[in-house]
Amino acid sequence: MTRHDDMIRLRHMLDHAREAVAMIRGRTRPDLDRNRMLELALVRLVEIVGEAARQVSERGRARYSSIPWREITSMRNRLVHGYDEVDLNVLWDPVTADLPPLIAALEEIVPQG
Repeated sequence: MTRHDDMIRLRHMLDHAREAVAMIRGRTRPDLDRNRMLELALVRLVEIVGEAARQVSERGRARYSSIPWREITSMRNRLVHGYDEVDLNVLWDPVTADLPPLIAALEEIVPQG
């Protein structure tokens, strides 16, 4: 995979992480219990962040070692393979706590545009 391909994957991570964080703006954890569309949307967005991370080359992962690659792909795996038992706390906590710093890190890497 070329650096260009990695940049596309990093852009996907950034865009979908931003969308997830924007989606919860002004909402609380109980909103997730009451809103199935919000739940499904967040699951999908976090899955995409993880899948894009999984596709970044080993070279890209080494180059951007500040990104928590293993944690991101582990979350994706948990959501995809545990689709029938998604713990909404396991979904909410990373979106609220982990995605904002990930977004900040990716904004340092991905060219604006």
